[in-house]
Formats: sequence, structure tokens, C-alpha cells
Amino acid sequence: MLRISGLNVSYGDLHALVDVSIQVGDGALVAIVGANGAGKSTLFKAISGTVPTLSGDIFFDGRNISALRPCDRARLGIAHVPEGRQVFSSLTVLENLEMGAQTPQARAGFKASLEHIYGLFPRLAERRAQLAGTLSGGEQQMVAIGRGLASMPRLLMLDEPSMGLAPAIADAIFDRIEQIHRESGIAILLVEQRVAEALEACDVGYVLESGRIALEGPHDVLIKDKRIKQAYLGM
Repeated sequence: MLRISGLNVSYGDLHALVDVSIQVGDGALVAIVGANGAGKSTLFKAISGTVPTLSGDIFFDGRNISALRPCDRARLGIAHVPEGRQVFSSLTVLENLEMGAQTPQARAGFKASLEHIYGLFPRLAERRAQLAGTLSGGEQQMVAIGRGLASMPRLLMLDEPSMGLAPAIADAIFDRIEQIHRESGIAILLVEQRVAEALEACDVGYVLESGRIALEGPHDVLIKDKRIKQAYLGM
């Protein structure tokens, strides 16, 4: 579904991504892990088209989308749930979810999408008329994920969905992500600070270090790797 080849991104003299190549298969859950500043969020922004690339190619369903505008990439079925949630604080929960349904297909399927979202996150149904800015951090993260799902994506990119959340709330959010993976058939590209959980849940994982892919492989190989254990799992 998604194939990135030799991607390079720079901010002035800072090389944020260097010759990065990854793949996400249909319906797969792929995890990107690494330290802060490794380039994980930049990779997501490059895929969604919100930062320019120096070189390399981004293919979606065999089509090179490197020159497409962000809105056109979204219309192809790429949804980006950004780090820090970024809900529309002055809009209600329902209005935030409606903001995700911008394509004709998503608008036509919004009723079914809403039922799916409320099934995953019953709290959002209870608070549908509440302003999103008055919600807790965990509830705002539910809104952000729900907004992404409302676009009826084929690829859902989740950037640090557990960031800033209490452990119990982060566990609940992660459970819902795994449920989406199991039940929806949507491919998920996940950046997650909870490295052990991310690698256990994923089909394939990549480790970014200083903008480069340092390790890659299926989850059962990465979780046993000595470098992963020492650097990220404290073992």
C-alpha cells in the first residue's frame, strides 16, 4: 500500500531524514520507534505532504504521490492524527468528528463511521455536544483518532497517541488502536513512545536513529534484539 524509497528531508542544515525507506502492507500495523528528535514526526509530515522533501519517492497504491498536495493525499485515503491531538477546541465533539469527513465518500458514509467511532469510544457519544477544548487529554485523543476514522482512511497514521496520558488511559487508547487493527482492515502506521507495546502489537517495526533507519523487521525479531532491549526497554 505505502512504499517510501530513499526519502530525504532537511530543515536548513539539519538533516531530519536520511535515505529512509519503509513499507506498509494492506491492513498491516507498522510501528516506528526511536528517541525524541529521531525524525519520526517529520516522517509522518513528509507522508502527509506538510513538509517538503529533498529527494526520494512516496508511493501509495503504486502511485507516486510525492508531488501531490496534502489535501489530495488525504482524498486518496491517508489520515494523519498528529502529535498533541490538535482538536478544534471551540467546536463540539460531534463537529470535530464532522471535520474529518471532508471527501464525498466520507460525507456519504459519515453515519456509519459515527456509529463505529462511538462503538470504539462510548465516551464521545456521551459528550457529543461538549466543546472539545473542555475534555480531558484522553478524551481529546479519542476525538483526534475518531476524526481520523471519520475520513474513512485506508491508512491511519497515529503520532504518539499515548503522549501525556496517565498509564491507565494510555492503556485504554492502545487497546482501541489494536481493536481498529483487528477489526477494520485499515492499515496503521504508528509512532509510539511505549516501545514495548508498539513492538508487541505491530506486524513490522522500524527503529529511527538520527533520521536513519537503524533496525527493521517483524515484531518477534525486534522485541528480542539486544540493542532494542538496552536502548528502549531498559533490559
